[in-house]
Amino acid sequence: MITKIKDAHEKLEHIFKALLPKCGMPERAEQIRLSHRILDTMFDKKIALCDAGTGIGKTYAYLAAGIVYHISGTESGQPFQPLIISTSSIALQNAIQNEYLPFLSKTLLNDGIIHSPIRAVVRKGKSHYVCDERLERHLQRIHFKEKNRRAAKTLLSLRTKLDIDAIKHISKHNLEQIHVPEHCDCKRNNCRYQLFVKSCGLNRYLFQICNHNLLLADAIHRTSGRKTILPDSAVLIIDEAHKLPEAAQQMFGISLELEDIQAIIDSLKKEKCFAEAKNLQGFLGILQKKLCAKTETSATSLDFPNFLPILSAIYRILQNIDEKTGASLSKSTQQKLKKLLSMTEVLCSDSDEMFRYIAIDEDENPKFCAAVLNLLDQLNRIFWSRQQPIILTSGTLSVGEDFSRFKAEVGLLGNHRVTESVSLSPFDYEKNCLLYLPNSPPKQKSKAYFDQISQEITALLYATHGHGLILFTSYAVMSAVQIRLNAAKLPYPLFTMSRNAKHILKQFKCCPGSVLLAAGAAWEGFDFSGDCVSLLVIPRLPFPYPDEMQNHLKSNYSTLQEFIRAIVVPDMQIKLKQGFGRVIRTENDSCVIAILDERAAKGQRYFDDVRRTLPKMQITSELKDVQKFIHEKKTKDYFMES
Repeated sequence: MITKIKDAHEKLEHIFKALLPKCGMPERAEQIRLSHRILDTMFDKKIALCDAGTGIGKTYAYLAAGIVYHISGTESGQPFQPLIISTSSIALQNAIQNEYLPFLSKTLLNDGIIHSPIRAVVRKGKSHYVCDERLERHLQRIHFKEKNRRAAKTLLSLRTKLDIDAIKHISKHNLEQIHVPEHCDCKRNNCRYQLFVKSCGLNRYLFQICNHNLLLADAIHRTSGRKTILPDSAVLIIDEAHKLPEAAQQMFGISLELEDIQAIIDSLKKEKCFAEAKNLQGFLGILQKKLCAKTETSATSLDFPNFLPILSAIYRILQNIDEKTGASLSKSTQQKLKKLLSMTEVLCSDSDEMFRYIAIDEDENPKFCAAVLNLLDQLNRIFWSRQQPIILTSGTLSVGEDFSRFKAEVGLLGNHRVTESVSLSPFDYEKNCLLYLPNSPPKQKSKAYFDQISQEITALLYATHGHGLILFTSYAVMSAVQIRLNAAKLPYPLFTMSRNAKHILKQFKCCPGSVLLAAGAAWEGFDFSGDCVSLLVIPRLPFPYPDEMQNHLKSNYSTLQEFIRAIVVPDMQIKLKQGFGRVIRTENDSCVIAILDERAAKGQRYFDDVRRTLPKMQITSELKDVQKFIHEKKTKDYFMES
């Protein structure tokens, strides 16, 4: 066994120190160490928490370790089992399948380490695939003369495309009509979806890639005795693991948005159930008005019991529709009705196993939630009790070297199988970054706050010649600042990425020297490499919204200060780390990071927390230093863009 492990590590060294550098990939000591730690975790069947800084190359680290581990198992006569990779983003799934693995496969084939190409498949939920039976029925119902040519061509192309995500310009209505239903009962012998699922269990693919929700769904099926979705695996690799707690809460809990109610109303109207739709619309209007009044007062005033009578009325209406007209509705509307009925039933019940509350999402929209109180027990049951290696990795699992917040969120505190490692980014932040913390930042309680914060941002933009990203924690604040920046008539094009307006991102990137105002989802998932963003402004530290769930968590601590230190500050630090990670993406990127929150200034309450969160870099409180830094780091072409 010792010889086998030693041989595997030597093979890994050969890959990173000889093969990959020949292909133009720089040798990174931290990446190699990370890959060795992951390989040890696989052999020891432990649970590894791996925080990997930007530029480490963690994807290659775990892919190479996984391949070497598989080779070692094959040579020892172990039966074939794939490695499951779970991610949060489709972009990473596609990159692993179409970029990382083909490159590794070709490199290892040329060296003779492997003798056949490494194959991978992306697994998705049923709604992402075409049901041949439903597609043909839908095509028969459609009069193509009434459709535009693009829609007709799109629908017909699905006869040769199984993955709906590979097709652009398909309407939501058409999608609902042709995807594989939740209960697939197709009797076709040549059903493409069934053939695809079968092929995924035939040892064809070394790596099976999915999102966190599908991984959780499979785990729930396994522990409840239901048919599994994914095959038995040798290793679980959970990338972008910081998103796992949110996905788990979605899978085990309930999250009802107002648009879910509006969707069933629209479906009822299409089916000419006008009286039922009108009745529901009336109560939805009451709900919207009450929510609006509460959020204008304070997000913390959204007490769930105040909304229970309205939710109960909506639940009774849905029950009545289901009993009287449910059987006559289309299957699509029936599914929506059943789902909404189930959600409102949970929200209106008084089960001790659920905590019901109202949350404000990152787009500042309220939603009704029911969270399981034993989530940590559930995660332990479906994941951590498995006697198989599990790798959890991300760039934001720890604050410094402290993993306690993440471990508390997923139920790994005190687990003896857990190992921890922090791999620092190879980027030279001290040389390429400047942290600007004004000595006298605008005070949020000041009546002139919006004017002052806008003036501060304006001065910074002039100092950096535009090229700015302003990350807000509130759309309302973003709107107020936008009005003032527009009035200032800046010489730099100004873009605002509002809710559901991600196309603005492309326009911003195509306009050198411009400025982007963003909030919500922009804190993670978007990358701004090069000179696109040379100034990142964070007006307010990204503390979580105080809501009923926060109050519930607070009850577990003896003092407010204890709660703030254990939950609130670590959550803020992780979000800040995510925001910072948007702008330094390569070794040559340089950027000014300006935090304008008075609580982050030198000598203030959260100054030390901010410093511990961000990499070590130069600090200034002088605008002249910002200007000097930009002139030293940027080429002449940079200044011609603005």
